[in-house]
Amino acid sequence: MSTGSKLKYVIELQARKQGSYLVVFSIIMIVIALGVAIGFSYLMRSPEGGDMLYLATGAPTIVLIMTALVTVPMQNAGAKMTGYLDFVKALPVGRKLFLIADVGIWALVTVPAIAISVFVAHLIFEPGYAISWTIVPAFVLMVLSCFAIGYGYSFVMPAELAMALSQLIAFISLMFSPINFPIERLPGWVQAVHEVLPIYHMAEVMRASLAHTTFEAEPISYIMLGAWTVVGFFGAARFLERA
Repeated sequence: MSTGSKLKYVIELQARKQGSYLVVFSIIMIVIALGVAIGFSYLMRSPEGGDMLYLATGAPTIVLIMTALVTVPMQNAGAKMTGYLDFVKALPVGRKLFLIADVGIWALVTVPAIAISVFVAHLIFEPGYAISWTIVPAFVLMVLSCFAIGYGYSFVMPAELAMALSQLIAFISLMFSPINFPIERLPGWVQAVHEVLPIYHMAEVMRASLAHTTFEAEPISYIMLGAWTVVGFFGAARFLERA
C-alpha cells in the first residue's frame, strides 16, 4: 500500500470515528467565534475603534486555541484512557500519518468558524480589516503551532492531567491572554510570561494578517511559533513511536 493510500485510510478511519461530532463541533466553534466578536462587544461602552478590531481579529485565534489546545487534547486523553491510541499504534501504517491525518481533519473544522466570524464582524461593525497576503502562511503556521502543542502535551502528559490543563488553557485564553486586548494592559510580570508562551504570538500573527495597516507582528512572534511547533510535534511523534 502506498503512502497516499495509507494516509487516505487513516483519514477515513478518523473521520468515521468522529462522525457527526465534527459537524456539531464546527457549529459550536461558530457560536464561540461569534460570541467573542459580537458578545464581548456588549462589555464596551461603544463597539468602535481599536477595541472592536481586537475582538474581530481575536475571534479566529480563540477558535484555533479552543480546537487545538482544548478540545483535541481532551479527545486524545479520552482515546488514551479507552485504549484507542493503542489500537492506532497497532495499525499497519506509519504512526506519523495518524498525526498528519488528524491535524488535517481538525484544521478544516476551524475554517468555517473563522471565515463566518470575520465576515459577520465586518458586516456588523466594519472594524477596519485590511487582510494581508500573509493570511495563508500565517494561518498554516498558527495551525501547526496550535496543534503541535495540543497533541504534544496531551500525548506526553497523563490523561487526567492533560484534561485538567486543557480546561485551564481555555480559562486563561479567554480571560488573561492578550488576544482581545493589548498586552500593555496586563501587569509587567504577566506580559513577560506571555512573551515566552505561544498564545500571545498567535494573536499577534493573526492580527497582523487580518489588519496589517493597524497591527504588525514582530519577527520574534513567527520564530516563537516555529519553535513551539517543533517542540510540540517532536513530543507527539516520540509518544506515537513508542511501542
